[in-house]
Amino acid sequence: MHHHHGHAHGHDHGHHHGHHHSREGNKKGLLIALIITTGIMVLEFFGGLITNSLALLSDSGHMLSDASSLALSLAAMWLAGRAASSAKTFGYYRFEILAALLNGVTLFLIAGFIVFEAYERFLDPPDVSSGAMMLIAFIGLLANLLSAWALIKQGDVKDNVNLRSAYLHVLGDALGSVGAIIAGAIMLWFDWYWADPLISVLVALLILKSAWGIITHTVHILMEGVPSGIDVQKVRSTLESIDGIFNVHDLHIWTITSGMNSLSCHILIEDEEDDQEILQKAINIIEEEFQINHTTIQIERSELTHGDVHA
Repeated sequence: MHHHHGHAHGHDHGHHHGHHHSREGNKKGLLIALIITTGIMVLEFFGGLITNSLALLSDSGHMLSDASSLALSLAAMWLAGRAASSAKTFGYYRFEILAALLNGVTLFLIAGFIVFEAYERFLDPPDVSSGAMMLIAFIGLLANLLSAWALIKQGDVKDNVNLRSAYLHVLGDALGSVGAIIAGAIMLWFDWYWADPLISVLVALLILKSAWGIITHTVHILMEGVPSGIDVQKVRSTLESIDGIFNVHDLHIWTITSGMNSLSCHILIEDEEDDQEILQKAINIIEEEFQINHTTIQIERSELTHGDVHA
């Protein structure tokens, strides 16, 4: 058994080595995007106060949502590098999930504030310096496109869920900036000052949508829910299709942190089969078909009894 463990460990090491390059690129891409986004967020926030534009303020709220999610992804990558301790055997991976939950809740409050403020503005639309507002929104838009480009260029947007979400956020930001530009144009040409609160409500809805997504997703992970895209029944039947396996019970699949899934189960095998051979097959099939690298499998023969004898 010990020998086998050493083998798995060596395999794991090789596995992470390939990841290393893309991880560094991901960090770099995220960092560039974070710096740009934070800068624009500050610019839009003060720009919104000075030009009296709620659309700019709401877009800066959206930027805050992105800056915080980018910062989270980075913090998660940095924390994931910290070793596990005897008190925290999983290390700090889950911190990312807790922070994301907090993030989602904060976004709800921001969106609520924007909607409330917009309601007051519909009743009595204040003057907005639309020219300056459009200029700031335009700078914001360029910066977003720059961030998106940095993420694509440096990182692995296709395969890493963390990075992909960052990229989609940045595109959502770009939409917010486009919205502010449109609102500015409407006010400049038609003097319709309600365009400002209207666009800001649309951006607030964008923020709410992403906040709701973050909250449901993180709560699901904290409840040890099955990772999205994995079907437990399919995992069970795939394992039971291996020769010599009699049945699979106590099957649990959960997420430790985004992109890192765990599986544990008990496998009852035919008495005469070689347990090590079956274990190796099971580990391989779970890794290949479902991309789960953290498996804990307990192999049992018919004479073994434990807790749930009836299973």
